[in-house]
Amino acid sequence: MSNVEMTLDNNMNKTDNHKDEVKQNGIDVERGNFKKPEPSNIPWSKIIVVMLALAVLVAACAVTWIFQDWQTSLQVFAILVVVYLIGFYWRWLYVAARTAPRDFKALWCYIKILRLSRTFTKKKWAMPDIFHQMVKKHPDKACFLFENETWTFKQVEDYSLRVTAVLKAQGVKRGDVVAVMMNNYPEMPAIWLGVTRIGAVSPLINTHQAGNTLLHSINVAKCDIVIYGSEFQTAFDEISKELNPNIKLLKFIRRPLNTCDSSVKIVESVNDFTSMLESTTPAPWSLADGDGFNGKLLYIYTSGTTGLPKAAIISSSRMVFMASGVHYLGSLRRNDVIYCPMPLYHSAGGCITVGQAFIFGCTVALRTKFSASAYFPDCIKFNATVAHYIGEMCRYVLATPPSATDRQHKVRTVYGNGMRPSVWPDFVKRFNIKRVVEFYGATEGNANIVNVNNKEGAIGFVSRIIPAVYPIAILKVDEDTGEPIRNSKGLCQLAKPHEPGVFIGKIQHDNPARIFLGYVDKQASDKKVVRNVFRFGDSAFISGDILVADELGYLYFRDRTGDTFRWRGENVSTTEVEAVVSRFADQRDAVVYGVEIANTEGRAGMCGIVDAEGTLDLDKLIKDIAKDLPKYARPVFIRVMPSVDMTSTFKLRKVDLQKEGYNPAVVKDKLYYLDPKLDKYVPLGQEEFDKIQAGQIRL
Repeated sequence: MSNVEMTLDNNMNKTDNHKDEVKQNGIDVERGNFKKPEPSNIPWSKIIVVMLALAVLVAACAVTWIFQDWQTSLQVFAILVVVYLIGFYWRWLYVAARTAPRDFKALWCYIKILRLSRTFTKKKWAMPDIFHQMVKKHPDKACFLFENETWTFKQVEDYSLRVTAVLKAQGVKRGDVVAVMMNNYPEMPAIWLGVTRIGAVSPLINTHQAGNTLLHSINVAKCDIVIYGSEFQTAFDEISKELNPNIKLLKFIRRPLNTCDSSVKIVESVNDFTSMLESTTPAPWSLADGDGFNGKLLYIYTSGTTGLPKAAIISSSRMVFMASGVHYLGSLRRNDVIYCPMPLYHSAGGCITVGQAFIFGCTVALRTKFSASAYFPDCIKFNATVAHYIGEMCRYVLATPPSATDRQHKVRTVYGNGMRPSVWPDFVKRFNIKRVVEFYGATEGNANIVNVNNKEGAIGFVSRIIPAVYPIAILKVDEDTGEPIRNSKGLCQLAKPHEPGVFIGKIQHDNPARIFLGYVDKQASDKKVVRNVFRFGDSAFISGDILVADELGYLYFRDRTGDTFRWRGENVSTTEVEAVVSRFADQRDAVVYGVEIANTEGRAGMCGIVDAEGTLDLDKLIKDIAKDLPKYARPVFIRVMPSVDMTSTFKLRKVDLQKEGYNPAVVKDKLYYLDPKLDKYVPLGQEEFDKIQAGQIRL
């Protein structure tokens, strides 16, 4: 940190343009009213020891020179320097020795990502142009596998060229917005590829949306055209009156295209997109219009765990960065067959996995909807060598009954994000998975991290020996407010090992991989940027996720800002409690959140547990979780539910549950509270609720 502090001191003379921002941090640059520098935390005893060691070093070399010769003196000097380094820096040397192979492997992969990005930048290639290189390389290779269908690279491109021709005939031009709302079948990415070739932007709408949420997603992206699958006709009928009449709706009906005899075409209506494809000759191939590698490609909506979805901007460069990061750091191969039951309207499936085909020429096997029981049987069917997961998927797969298919597959690697550390060892052991490539990153962000060497439970790492090289950092943060903690100069501070901090991605406007594109809504984007991070004038994307690093720099997910709550003067991690409860409750869904009790400081932990069969044993549960959780972290309230809402990326929703709290007059599910005298969960009715609120029952 000393070099960083020196740099900060040198930059203090360059703050004229940042006075307003710095004043907000309580520092008046113009008047020079800086707080006194924080006192050094280096003890005087250590300084004295270092000075004595240096004195001994000088004296030993001088004596050797006088009584021997200068060559011997140099040898003594070298030996004593080694002894000094080992004596005073042995821990750093130990960390460096343990982590150097990991760090330099990741650095080499990062260099390959940058080289790939610079190549595409120079050629000004957008995603359709990048994909065309794969088509030229192996036109007849399988690009997508779906049910009993095989789509070659050439077939996908030909389909996309037909889409381009149809949309040009409909008047679509560069800069227009053409949304796509379809299920997971090969036509979906082929259609948005045809859209983006024109230079238009393609929002990918969540297929679970309906009503006001669907209307919001169309309006926030300023859509000119929406291409939707016929299976969503009812959803569009419901919003037809509120929808802007200038927005053109085109319905896609999935069927094999009949392009032989235009005289027998059946046109259902004027908005029948499939019939248009059948009656239109594919456009000749040409370089994509638009703004090239750094131009807008897609809008991908956040999953909407809170509030309405926001449309994140994805460029070709961002898609390449995400996909190549997993490809290189995860040691994927160009001949891999990747099983993907992920929704293609999110970045995980639609950018990272589809990107393996579009950018690297892998084959991707698609499934319309995730099925835990079909996960590995599908991998066997498609001869998959790699499989994609997200969120709670692995826990659901692990909860299926043991089967002969558990080890009959060829999957060597699974990649994704959200695998719980409690699930990890059992999953890899049961299904004989050689490698888990857990990654972390936000759709709207500019930084991703990857577990490069199969470290159990880790989501990535931050280098302890060359931290400045990597474009990420973990900042000290106020866990209650989510705001970075600043030093006396008004700048952010790096979190120490085992100290929770917020994950950031450094913004560099001259690096395509480091640009922050944010959301379509500029105000929403500005809220995700923190300024004056390590020097005045710099900026970074702030994720809002709390991570913690161990001594070797391995990163572990702790919680989202706002999910952590305080109870009995201690911080409680909802993620940690959820993992423990779920493990002891036979991998049931468990959602943990904090609720307020009248006249009581902090928030009490409450856990919603899914128990559709009514077999949950609460007496056993409290005994089991007491082994792993301290008293302050054990849920005070239990809500037993038949099911729980989940996002399309398999994240548990808790906002509505938190609002309902533990009031029996509001909650219709069974409620329990932890009786401190009996040390067990007992039923919570209206009488007990009133006594808790009145302070007659103290928890």
